[in-house]
This record gives sequence, structure tokens and C-alpha cells, in this order.
Amino acid sequence: MAFTNNVMIVRHKLLENLVALWKENQLVEKIDRIPIEFSPRRSQAVGRCCIHKERAVTKYKSLPLLGWDMSDETDELTPLSEYAKKALERRGKIKENILCVIDEACSSCVQVNYEVSNLCRGCVARSCYMNCPKGAVHFDKKTGQAHIDHDTCISCGICHKSCPYHAIVYIPVPCEEACPVKAISKDEHNIEHINEDKCIYCGKCLNACPFGAIFEISQVFDILEAIRAGEKLIAIPAPSILGQFKATIDQVYGALKEVGFADVIEVAEGAMETTSNEAHELLEKLEEGQKFMTTSCCPSYIELVNKHIPDMKKYVSSTGSPMYYAARIAKKKYPDAKVVFIGPCIAKRKEAQRDECVDYVMTFEELHPLFRGLGIELEQATPYKVARESVCEAHGFAQAGGVAGAVQAYLGPKAQGIKVLQFSDFNKKNIGVLRAYAKTGKVDAQFIEMMACEGGCVTGPS
Repeated sequence: MAFTNNVMIVRHKLLENLVALWKENQLVEKIDRIPIEFSPRRSQAVGRCCIHKERAVTKYKSLPLLGWDMSDETDELTPLSEYAKKALERRGKIKENILCVIDEACSSCVQVNYEVSNLCRGCVARSCYMNCPKGAVHFDKKTGQAHIDHDTCISCGICHKSCPYHAIVYIPVPCEEACPVKAISKDEHNIEHINEDKCIYCGKCLNACPFGAIFEISQVFDILEAIRAGEKLIAIPAPSILGQFKATIDQVYGALKEVGFADVIEVAEGAMETTSNEAHELLEKLEEGQKFMTTSCCPSYIELVNKHIPDMKKYVSSTGSPMYYAARIAKKKYPDAKVVFIGPCIAKRKEAQRDECVDYVMTFEELHPLFRGLGIELEQATPYKVARESVCEAHGFAQAGGVAGAVQAYLGPKAQGIKVLQFSDFNKKNIGVLRAYAKTGKVDAQFIEMMACEGGCVTGPS
């Protein structure tokens, strides 16, 4: 699996170690040693003040991997082993929040977004000082250069705009800058807080944080305990799984069987149903005089519409996502089984909460350390072929243009004259364009494909 930064490696390594302990039935007995093993005595702290801080961060990063978050800690003296014990006894009682911030790890970003650089000429005009509403700009008596009092500054940016030398620089907070809907901001303790009333679960903040302070609330140990208890679990992997691992897809599915899943049903099988339903709905909407229709299979887009662009609701397809249909295929075949969606998407966790046919969600980023922790080698896994293989277009849902392409292929000659537009990557600019489309109803296309991730699900946050 590809890694883009060291934060991902740390997350993988930590989960791999926890899974390995679970496999040995030693999770509760040995988990308290994990922070010490990660930061042994006399080791050098990486990016933090000391190994004791590193150990605290490791402890608290273990909480979301066990299915908890910082709000579950009522006593700082409670050891990790207590949380591990409760996680193994939880039996399906999953937390509702999708993401959390590890406050011990969220401590090294700037508190004030503006700083005076050495380009300051100590000019006579002193526009920064004259225009500051809080009197936060002061001057060095010897050099005349300006500096900003961080205790007074409110990060309004007026000094930045006023400086004729552009000597005052803007320093963004990575997670805040990455969030396209302003769902993350500092609380009264200067710790980032995610407002789930605004969050669309695009996952941009997760990978933007340089300190790995943002985590998903994992369900890995709920899944493992269900398997250990003898429950029948069916894995429904997303189409984007094809490009995630250095192994054939049959080997990946074989590895899922080794984990303990009773069967594997491709979400691409559900994508074929999404394609046919969406194609027919598109023709019906256009015949009724609706100006355009958007796709509905990206859960992050659905969250965006519901929370930020309600005027767009009337243009959104009512067709279910591939996960929706695949889960029902699984439930029909195995009525007594629990269904586990596996994909690259954080927002699918929210969609699953609304879908009575999806019991658990696991990401590719969790699946990789799960295999390693259980000692499963992908290249050596016994290949497993799914009962029903899906067509190429259904697997193509995972990349930008794939949904629209599948609908066009399904419609054939009927697709002539239907102009398609693609949106992949929900950034501030793109969201502004979508607001305009929703408000005016004017767009030079009849069918718009919506994907929160640049390039499609293949580059999902997990």
C-alpha cells in the first residue's frame, strides 16, 4: 500500500501492533506497554519535547483505534487496558461521531496566523501599526522592525494587507486550510475541534494534519470480535480496492477470507444496479423538464448538499449508492449475516449509520495493518473468486468520470445530446461554483458527476 507521509506509517504501525496483540489474546494484558515500546527510554523524541509526550500521544492515538475518543476519558489515570477491555465487550455499540481530534497531539500549529518576516524595513509609514484594531503591532527600538504580540493579535489580517513591503506573512493551520466548509477550528484551549454539524467527512483534514492528530473512530475490533464470536460477516469491498494492494484482486479477496469473512461480494455488483437506476432516472427527470441532475453515490456530496447547499437537493438523484445495493444483495443472500463495507472513504461511515443493511465500515488504511497484524501475506493468500464478477464499467465507478461513463454506456444511443460535467475535489472554489448552480439552476450540462476526492474514490482519504 502506498504511503504519502510518515503520519500514515505511524497509524498503520500502531494498529498493526494492536491487532497482533488481539490475535494472541493479549490485547488487554499487553496494550499498556505499547507507548513504552514505541518510545523506549533514552530514545529520541521526533517532533515533540520528550519521550513522555510521545508516549502520551501514542496512548491517546490508541483510543480511536479501539473505537473511543478523547471524550470517553473521565480519569487520566485510567490505563489503556481498561479501554481495550471495554472495546472487546462493546458488542456493536458504536459511537456516532465519525472523526476526533487527539488533543495531546494537536499542540504544535501556530496560534496566530500572521508573523512579521525579516523583509520588514522598519518604515516610517507604519501602516501595520496604524491599522491594527487591537494594538498588537510593536517595534524594536534598535532596528525599527515590527513584531506582533501573539497574546493580543486576533488574526484579522489587516496588517498583512496594509504592509507595503509584503513583509507580514500569512501562516495557515493545515487542517483549517484543507477543510472546504470551515468545519474545523480552534476551541477555547487552542485545540482543533470538528463541528459535525458542518463536516462533510471528505477527510481532507485527516491527511492535512502534519502531527497526525485527527483520527477516524475505528470499528476494527468490533469486526474482529464479531468474527471471533462466530458471527457470519460478509465483506463488501468498494471498486477502488483494485488499485490498493500489490497483489491480484483474487488474492486480496482470499486474504479477506483468511481474516474470517464468510464471503466477499463486490460493491461493483451494486454499482451495476446504481447505473441502470440512475440512467432511467436521468431520462425521466430531463423529460419532466428538470434542467440537470447530479449523481448521488458520493456520501460526502450528500452531506455537502444537506448541510451547506440545500438548494441543490431537488437536482440530486434519488438512486442509491453502490454500497446501498450491494448491502441488500448480501443481506438477501445471507439474511442472518452482518455486512462490512470496505473502502477508501470516511463519509461512508456516515452513510452506513443511515443504512440498516450495513453493520460496519472498515477502510483500506485499516485493512492493510489488519492483514499484517494477523500475519496474512497477500502474495501468499489463496485466491478467492467472487460468485459474480462485475463488468468493467462497474469497477470504473472508482475513478473520476467512471459513474458518468457507466451511465452513458448503459444508455447507448439515448445518451446522445446529454452533456456531462465532472466535479472531483470539493475545494472552496468548486463548492462556490456548486452554490451558483443550485441557486440559478443554470449549468451547461444535463448530468453532473459528483466526487469529493480529486481523481475519484481511488484517491480517497483512507
